Amino acid sequence: MDTSSKENIQLFCKNSVQPVERPSFKTEYSSSEEKRPCCGELKVFLGALSFVYFAKALAEGYLKSTITQIERRFEIPSSLVGVIDGSFEIGNLLVITFVSYFGARLHRPKIIGVGCLIMGVGTLLIALPQFFMEQYRHERYSFSNSTLSTSPCLLESNSQLTTSVMEKSQSKINNECELDTSSSMWVYVFLGNLLRGIGEAPIQPLGITYLDDFASEDNAAFYIGCVQTVAIIGPIFGFLLGSLCAKLYVDIGFVNLDHITITPKDPQWVGAWWLGYLVAGAISLLAAVPFWCLPKSLLRPQSKEDTSSSSEKSTFIMGDHTEYQTPHREKAKIMEMARDFLPSLKTLLGNPVYFLYLCASTVQFNSLFGMVTYKPKYIEQQYGQSSSKANFVIGLINIPAVALGIFSGGIVMKKFRIGVYGAAKIYLGSSVLGYLLFLSLFALGCENSDVAGLTVSYQGTKPVSSHERALFSDCNSRCKCSETKWEPMCGENGITYASACLAGCQTSTRSGKTIIFHNCTCVGIEASISGNSSGMVGRCQKDNECPKMFLYFLVISVITSYTLSLGGIPGYILLLRCIKPQLKSFALGIYTLAIRVLAGIPAPIYFGVLIDTSCLKWGFKKCGSRGSCRLYDSHAFRHIYLGLTMLLGIMSIFLSIAVLFTLKKNYVSKHRSFRTKRERKMVSTRIGKENCTTSDHLLQPNCWPGQETRL
Repeated sequence: MDTSSKENIQLFCKNSVQPVERPSFKTEYSSSEEKRPCCGELKVFLGALSFVYFAKALAEGYLKSTITQIERRFEIPSSLVGVIDGSFEIGNLLVITFVSYFGARLHRPKIIGVGCLIMGVGTLLIALPQFFMEQYRHERYSFSNSTLSTSPCLLESNSQLTTSVMEKSQSKINNECELDTSSSMWVYVFLGNLLRGIGEAPIQPLGITYLDDFASEDNAAFYIGCVQTVAIIGPIFGFLLGSLCAKLYVDIGFVNLDHITITPKDPQWVGAWWLGYLVAGAISLLAAVPFWCLPKSLLRPQSKEDTSSSSEKSTFIMGDHTEYQTPHREKAKIMEMARDFLPSLKTLLGNPVYFLYLCASTVQFNSLFGMVTYKPKYIEQQYGQSSSKANFVIGLINIPAVALGIFSGGIVMKKFRIGVYGAAKIYLGSSVLGYLLFLSLFALGCENSDVAGLTVSYQGTKPVSSHERALFSDCNSRCKCSETKWEPMCGENGITYASACLAGCQTSTRSGKTIIFHNCTCVGIEASISGNSSGMVGRCQKDNECPKMFLYFLVISVITSYTLSLGGIPGYILLLRCIKPQLKSFALGIYTLAIRVLAGIPAPIYFGVLIDTSCLKWGFKKCGSRGSCRLYDSHAFRHIYLGLTMLLGIMSIFLSIAVLFTLKKNYVSKHRSFRTKRERKMVSTRIGKENCTTSDHLLQPNCWPGQETRL
């Protein structure tokens, strides 16, 4: 009989046999424990954990949807946005190891509740800069009424210049630099996301193992699948909330919206990015309430009590209700747990299946984190969609496919009772098929927008090489234009100009919120045949094939998302079943730590750094320092974004193949040899039983029924 079975028998005997000297309330407590409806409390915990997963996933999805809004509002490059996004993982890194290791021995539901409170405070902190920053300013021409006409092109001979288009004096620029504090306000967003990561740390390792400890083996995979599915619903609402807030002006409630001359389709538009964080923070605080009412542990199901494996609580907290723990004994117990930390870590990393799966998951999550973080930006820049529409299609079309894939994986594992080896096969197969489908996205790109001086020449010829890029030409040489401004104007010739001044426009009129420019000398180069040389505010639409390509992109993206997520639950089961039961929380904690440190933190950063290399036109802050990117090279952006994702995916596939072969070698072979030995033993005992029967020695103890199956 193995050690864990003996411990369980001793624990049973302690709870069953009560000495005479013990108080009477002890018996009453044990009887109430037997009658406690653990099934109902487990379902309450399942519902509470699902709601927490929804809350944290909603905040995470909303953060992804506001990446471009934050980038424009704080005038920061994509690489710095990647640092802000990675701060969540940094916060997780600070506490995840200790929370997952020591939390398994403490009150797991209450620790999760504390984490929810911290997560809610951090989410609210992200929205704080909006209430301290000055109102968002966008450079536009001022009109006192709808009939007044102004000249965007500042001719040298023109003495009457409107105030909004005059070059600012050096003293005024210096004063604005002293008053402008918005350049460093992104630090609050960084710190708020850091707190979110700290608060989220106990949710996954302690919540999942709590379910796995007190649910039956048949229901464990289904319950985990339900939690993960609800967690995917969170980003759906997060992206939809982001789509709604992107349509609202950033300073809504602080300014008169009738005076705002730009629309959500304008490249300078910034939505109410801060509003959704107030909603997400309130939901996170509300999610903490149920965990303060849940018990430290539940009764284990009969199917698990009959097995030789024991839960973490029964292994590490023996006799929790039968013996009073003195402070000295509790201190010794904590010291003993601390001494077991390094040996437990060595045991985990020495497990070849666990280590290889850890490497495969880390590489794959590098691919997924980078892809998801910059997917809204990719849709905006590649297909010319607005931020609101990009968030809407991701939330309503793409993420439900991920939820369906995760739920399908849990159903398949439960219905067909698939073991560890089968789970590894599903995990590998979903990765191979998913990345093969992802490969087709390379052919579904759009051409660069025709931007004078950046992608095409002012004469309309293309392409323009990097050393030939110049925003100034003979047609606008007489105008005093700023090269740093980005106020795109779409000419009647279908070419976008960086500003109306660089297009050489002589006059402009306003009708409502629409600004039309006339007598544009640079537009007239292409429009000389028809004589039309006007334009209007905004970038020109992509080519006619781009909407069709965007539709194909959505279809392939949905199928790919479903296929890749199909292996999510099999991967979880593989992780939980390839290590010792008493190390499950610790294994999940180390797994989460590796994902955070080696994927969650670096992936958005190096994805952002490489994406920044494809920028064609940078914006500039008031003090002259570089801000966010205004225009990307579509070809370079596509090859960097998709190519890096695909490269990391291929690496994870090779590591998954190594997991499968190692699992087959170390576990399946041993299982087969064990079955062979057991069958031989059963045959020998059956022959011995027959010999005993023929010898009329049926009353001898060595021939009693059931003796041959005793271990």
